[in-house]
Amino acid sequence: MKFTFTDKKVNLPKSLHNYAEKKVGKLDRYFKNESEANLVFSVEKDRNKVELTIRSGGTILRVAESTSDMFASVDAAVTSMERQLRKHKTRLEKRLRQGAFVQPEAEEETSFVPDVEEGEYQVVRTKKFPIKPMTVDEAILQMDLLGHSFYAFKDEDGGAFAVVYKRNDGGYGLIEDEG
Repeated sequence: MKFTFTDKKVNLPKSLHNYAEKKVGKLDRYFKNESEANLVFSVEKDRNKVELTIRSGGTILRVAESTSDMFASVDAAVTSMERQLRKHKTRLEKRLRQGAFVQPEAEEETSFVPDVEEGEYQVVRTKKFPIKPMTVDEAILQMDLLGHSFYAFKDEDGGAFAVVYKRNDGGYGLIEDEG
């Protein structure tokens, strides 16, 4: 597992990075491919926050935990990540196709930000990422793994652009392109 550490507005001892690497490194057994772990440490309102993002193949998992102690925040983030991995890994093996954690062959770079003439709208952030063809179940799973309220993907069946989202009633919604 490859590690990247980011300290936001805080100076942390190397021993904390070593501790985090040791704890997060234990999660490597859940991944078949080489995985990357990104840890962001910050202090907000006297709370020590750790954001842990793991990328493996085409799957991204993210958790954030904050406690009064940075070491305890690392432990809590690892525990949350392990719980999330166990929950979703079992579901993947039972319900979804093989290779759901495999990196797509050809990555296409896309942007959800349309080209807009200079005017009253201001784009403050642009993200580019590959859109992998997947089933609706896989898209919902990926959305849950990221902790987002929506997820854009290409429908595996028709190849059309689609978005899944969480509804206020606890269910899921699907927006599909007519084409």
